[in-house]
Amino acid sequence: MSHVGVGPRAVMRSVAFLTAGVLAVPALAGCSSEDPSGKPLAAQDVAAAARARVADAGTLRWAVDSVPDTLNAFQSDADATTARVAQAVLPSLYRMDERGRPVRNPDYLESAKVVETEPKQVVVYKLNQQAVWSDGREIGAADFAAQWRALSGKDTAYWTARNAGYDRIEKIERGANDLEVKVTFDRPYADWKSLFTPLYPKEVTGTPDAFNDGARRGIEVTAGPFTVKKVDTKADEVVLTGNPRWWGEPAKLDKIVLRAVPRDERVSELVAGELDLAEIDPDTAEQVARAAAPRDAGTGTPLMGPDGTPAPGSGASALPGHQGGSAARALRSWAIANGSDEEAAEEEILAREKRRKAEAKAERRRKALSGFEVRKSLEPAYTQLALNGAEGPLADERVRRAVARALDREKLAEAVLKPLGLPAEPVGSHLALSGQPAYADGSGALGEQDAKEARALLADAGWVPGGPVKKSEDGEKAAGAEKSEDDEDGKKSDGGDEGTYIVGEDGKDGDGKNKDDGEGGREEGEDTGGTDQESGEKHSSGKNTAQGGAPGAYAPKGTAAPAGAAAAPVAKDGKALTLRFVLPSGPGSQALRTVADRISDMLEKIGIGTEITKVPDESYFKDHVASGEYDLALYSWPASAFPATDARPIYAKPVPAADGSLNVAQNYTRVGTDQVDQLFDQAMGTLDEDKARDLLRKADSRIWAAAGSVPLYQRPQLVAARENLANAGAFGFETPVYEDMGFLKKGARGAEASASPAR
Repeated sequence: MSHVGVGPRAVMRSVAFLTAGVLAVPALAGCSSEDPSGKPLAAQDVAAAARARVADAGTLRWAVDSVPDTLNAFQSDADATTARVAQAVLPSLYRMDERGRPVRNPDYLESAKVVETEPKQVVVYKLNQQAVWSDGREIGAADFAAQWRALSGKDTAYWTARNAGYDRIEKIERGANDLEVKVTFDRPYADWKSLFTPLYPKEVTGTPDAFNDGARRGIEVTAGPFTVKKVDTKADEVVLTGNPRWWGEPAKLDKIVLRAVPRDERVSELVAGELDLAEIDPDTAEQVARAAAPRDAGTGTPLMGPDGTPAPGSGASALPGHQGGSAARALRSWAIANGSDEEAAEEEILAREKRRKAEAKAERRRKALSGFEVRKSLEPAYTQLALNGAEGPLADERVRRAVARALDREKLAEAVLKPLGLPAEPVGSHLALSGQPAYADGSGALGEQDAKEARALLADAGWVPGGPVKKSEDGEKAAGAEKSEDDEDGKKSDGGDEGTYIVGEDGKDGDGKNKDDGEGGREEGEDTGGTDQESGEKHSSGKNTAQGGAPGAYAPKGTAAPAGAAAAPVAKDGKALTLRFVLPSGPGSQALRTVADRISDMLEKIGIGTEITKVPDESYFKDHVASGEYDLALYSWPASAFPATDARPIYAKPVPAADGSLNVAQNYTRVGTDQVDQLFDQAMGTLDEDKARDLLRKADSRIWAAAGSVPLYQRPQLVAARENLANAGAFGFETPVYEDMGFLKKGARGAEASASPAR
């Protein structure tokens, strides 16, 4: 998942990521060591600056993943850019703070509170008296009522993606005056603060036609610091300009241009000076960091390398005292004088010239990137391993638990986050992230990593190490999810040329590379028996075992297998246990493939094989995860300030639909229990925040025990930002404050300030 910072909750859980969103409440006191919610693992990194230091001008060019198909955040095809636009141009009654909690937005709300609980829950909103739409009309009860009718689910003519919460409202009325809105619920609703963010004008929500089509390519009436000037599909950009009727702190920027730039093209756009802000991958982040590496104070050239030669890009010649053409002539004369023929000398001159041009290009690239810095945090989202429990071996809870207990989640988190200098702690909850009120580490309900216990669970389910494997008439030998017709011969018909292969087969690792080919495989000169990439423990590759037996079979009876050794494959009813692991093949998915490699190694140690299938990004989620064509998959969910509402469809027990199919909602693992559903419903219906939090933590423990999904790590958030850009970057939990973004005034950072003027 970008991908996404904290967007309006209407789209927060409408899709999963591949690859990244009250009443005035006082700041909570610092958490004690006994508080299970803990603290956020990483703070936001936005180069915070006081508004007085930010220039009153400029255009921010911001890379996004797409130009949205709709600007209506409550429609099914809304995306992360829809959320970005909504945050900048529409009322958000609540923002997310640094700990992922909802806090009242004073630009729109003076107060909001529950004034009655019996016989029914009643909430009264008191609006900021200056809050108006861009056409001059006051924001009021008519807008609230129109949005409720559109999203209540009672009128199917509205094409809505969800109606959670709105379906509990009985009526909406004008309060004591035009600035008050009175909302009455027919059932108690704990997450009432989640409603009406974003709030659309009645011109958009008032009729089905307006709702379905009126805000797809523009929003004429807005009420934020910015307004939508145009959605340009030809230029692949959305242009936002300042709202002249905005009553809050005036926007520092004149314009924000959200440009759709593919992830693998962003470094080129940064070099070309076409972007000011872009979420980037680790490779690009490394390039930006290298560009800021120390330079020689006297000459401005890079410092010498460890071997004493000029660093790449320095432009220094290997022949001191000669530059350009004189160097070429000197080299030719030197080569001929030392026995080389004239042709060889010319070839050397051409080679040197080619290197010189490459170094000059690299230096230009370095200089262009040196005006940027990497801002990093952790996204409000986590990556999980999903286990499809609909059919096959993983339909047995014991097998799912064995898979989950084979995983060293700490090492998986370290593999992704440690190289980036980010906190590498595994996520302990399905429903919240560290620092959020509902967070508590519920993984104890599953148990710690324990290969011995994992093998015992497999044995209890009938999967026996070294069991006989029968080859069927069609050649199928492994138990696992059935392949779709498109997956025959290991390739998808839509271009999945990465194909399918068995981890460990033909000396290949989980990335399809030879294990001695470098990255992702064995180090050069390493024993083919292998060293585990995470633990450094020796283990057998399963190829050169004595007398062709299973790894460890040649050891004396009763001898324990070496630590980290691959276990004998387990089998049942003549079939080996091999799970189909589906992964995206796009350039931005390297981290997922790295994690998959390590998971495959961990499963191999308890006797489970993995068949890795790489498919195009565009078909990964729709054709595999959502349709259930997988055994194992990696994808991410965003964190929510309202887990009782937002997480329920992800973990609810699938139910039969009227047509006989299975309605899974967003529970793509197909694993759920009645008890989890009941706990969610109870948490959603209580107005006691402490009780609701306890119910959610109990629900999370039950989700851990069912082992349908295993949270692994919080997603990294890496952003390249122009050095003089303030109040923008890696936002972490916090909702961006668009009116404070801008370019620093000259001299605002002293000697470190960029001389580049605001554009």
